[in-house]
Parts: sequence; C-alpha cells; structure tokens
Amino acid sequence: MRRAHGVHFAHFSFRNPVATYNPAMTRPQLDFAISTLRRGGIIAYPTEAVWGLGCDPFDEAAVLRLLSLKQRAMDKGLILIAATTAQFDGLADWGALPDARRAAVLASWPGPHTWIVPATARVPRWITGGHDGVALRVSAHPLVVALCEGFGAAVVSTSANRAGAPPPRTVDELDADLHAGVDAMVAGETSGLARPTPIRDARSGAALRD
Repeated sequence: MRRAHGVHFAHFSFRNPVATYNPAMTRPQLDFAISTLRRGGIIAYPTEAVWGLGCDPFDEAAVLRLLSLKQRAMDKGLILIAATTAQFDGLADWGALPDARRAAVLASWPGPHTWIVPATARVPRWITGGHDGVALRVSAHPLVVALCEGFGAAVVSTSANRAGAPPPRTVDELDADLHAGVDAMVAGETSGLARPTPIRDARSGAALRD
C-alpha cells in the first residue's frame, strides 16, 4: 500500500481495461454517448467495478430522470467522475481543505478513489443532495476518460441498478427496465475492481464506504 499524508491507498488488482479497449471500434459509440449527454440523455457505461449511469450534472431534468430511473432519493447526492482534476475547476472548493488533505486527495488520482470534497456554490443541489460536499473521482478507466474528454466536462456516475438492488458487473446483469430507460450504451468491461470505489471524506480522510 502507498501512503499520502496519513492516508493509505491500496494497490488494487485490476484486469487491464486497456487490453479490451479498441478506440476504433468504440469511437462511434462514444461519439453517440457524448452527443446523448449534450442533448440531455442518460447513458450506461462500464466503470472501475460496476456498470454506471451518467448524464450532464448541470441538466436538472436529466438528473431527475436518472434518479427516477434508479428510484434513488435526491438527498443522497451523486458522484461526479472526470478525466482530469481540471474538470472539477469551479466545483471543488480546494481552498476549504488544509494543504495536506488536498494533497492526499490529488495523490490518489487518477484511480478508484472517490472523495467528498467541499463544494462551491456552482454545484447544483440535485448533485450535492442534502450535503455541503460533492463526491468526486478522477478515473483511470480508458472508456471513462475518453467519455469525459469528449464531453469536455465531468459527468454523473452512479451504479446502474435500482435502489437496493446489487450493482451490475456486466452489461448482461443490467435490469431490463433500467436498460430500456437509457438513451445510449458504451460497450466495454469494468476494470475488475472487486467492490465499488471507496468513498472518503476529504476533510478528515475517514472512510464513508470501504
């Protein structure tokens, strides 16, 4: 394990998603998914451990439709996923964190680590839910990176399951009704992480989900 300012980060054993990522074959699907995000649609795509649902976090109608599809309460909040830390500019209030805590968060990215970071006023309430922070992750999954780079911004990332149901690890495990409710799919595999990414409080380093 590696340590960054008092926080431990495990070395996870992944299947290599790069080995199954063929940009030439995936590009048409990615382009369609990106255009779907831009017109207010919902997409399904593989992440580090499970299949996820995504939409434009600033499109209230899209987020509310996604929450309805998942049967998830708004006050729980949603994760934003990005290709680079720069895609969180204006969303994360980095100045509200001590230097050591900010360094610990940044040292864990890109990678399968989600942090609750103090949110700026720009982050909409339908993303933060009933919290003053926002859940953020810079992913190393090549499909996620390509998706966020093409979209030019962070996107919502929440597991592709109904509330209370197990999250799907393959596209074949997607709930049929949920599958029918999305507007685009990006084919691919997860990174093989055994469990959904851990979530930690950026202020304290405390684990909220291991």
